[in-house]
Amino acid sequence: MDLTYIGGPTATITLGGVHLVTDPTFDPPGHYPVGSGLTKTAGPAFVPERADVVLLSHDQHPDNLDTSGRAFLEQAPLVLSTGSAAERLGGAVRAVPNWTAVEVERPDGGMLTITGVPAQHGPDGTEHLVGEVTGFVLSGEGLPVVYVSGDNASLDVVRLIAGRVGRVDVAVLFAGAARTKLLGDADLTLSSAAAAEAARVLGAGAVVPLHFEQWEHFTQGRESLREAFAGFEGLHLLEPGESVTL
Repeated sequence: MDLTYIGGPTATITLGGVHLVTDPTFDPPGHYPVGSGLTKTAGPAFVPERADVVLLSHDQHPDNLDTSGRAFLEQAPLVLSTGSAAERLGGAVRAVPNWTAVEVERPDGGMLTITGVPAQHGPDGTEHLVGEVTGFVLSGEGLPVVYVSGDNASLDVVRLIAGRVGRVDVAVLFAGAARTKLLGDADLTLSSAAAAEAARVLGAGAVVPLHFEQWEHFTQGRESLREAFAGFEGLHLLEPGESVTL
């Protein structure tokens, strides 16, 4: 598996020869007048030329799908996301309900299995405010098992996934303890401490944090991640444009 961090929630993942992109956000810095307002402070390291599959955790927030990201979806042959995103976006967007799987052909003749898993974008009982979100588990013969959390803030959800999936090799965790005026001091994504606990619950050998910087509504970042994962040798805290092979 090769992963390159682009910025925010966006990364390229090459697994079994299949090229995937997570939550495409390619706009320059700027302000988005949605809800109480979201402000982007840095642009992407680069824009990938293509993707075989886009893993879109949700479409309703511009820090996970911005204007340029929406244009990127138009050239992607397959976009996997929530049912509500599929209804709103149409085109190549396909819903992956929790615990259902999509098989993608690999160049080597094998299959990459992409399974939709739960995600909770805030405290219990707030989905009517924040909207539907999904995570993903990637697997296949001879491949590492990879969990991509999406904007999940719940350790109970992580425990549920671990109970169904078992140990994962690589956890790609959206962190940053995002907060907005909509829900006050409630975290909308994993805090650094919760991300470290999620890695423990999942038995992850490697962790790549995403979505912890480049937006003003994150309350935690690189330093708190380093502190929370102190002593964990499998943390890969990448700089924008940096890659890792796992």
